[in-house]
Amino acid sequence: MYVPRLGEDWEWPVLQGTDAATLKKGLGHYPGTARLGATGNFAVAGHRRTHGDPFKDFPRLRAGDAVVLTDGTTWYTYRVDRAPYRTVPTDTGVVDPVPRKSGFGGPGRYLTLTTCDPEWGSSHRLVVWAHLDATLPVADGRPQALDS
Repeated sequence: MYVPRLGEDWEWPVLQGTDAATLKKGLGHYPGTARLGATGNFAVAGHRRTHGDPFKDFPRLRAGDAVVLTDGTTWYTYRVDRAPYRTVPTDTGVVDPVPRKSGFGGPGRYLTLTTCDPEWGSSHRLVVWAHLDATLPVADGRPQALDS
């Protein structure tokens, strides 16, 4: 995963699962959520602090920001739809196929990012929703979002 707003060198692997051992190594894809680029919600969790602090600057994300992922054959560029939303850890509807409270009106190709809040705690979660904006074969080069 690449998020240009978080720095030109910000790059983290997205691994399968959200258990503690997986999140120590990188970001984790929520089991049971959509595949990358597929209809539904590709949901990803990451630590805000500890284990490399991948989502330390999560609150800086804004509407329009690019989140770029690749499966090795295709680049997927998602666009953030609004600034981070704060909720409680039991609000699992944020990773539904059409995430509750996201503002999305029906089925689509969505991305949900989640992390803990406050910065050094875990009483709440910060959530960002994005929609698939573009795809590009890896053979065609890097997406513009990574070159801006």
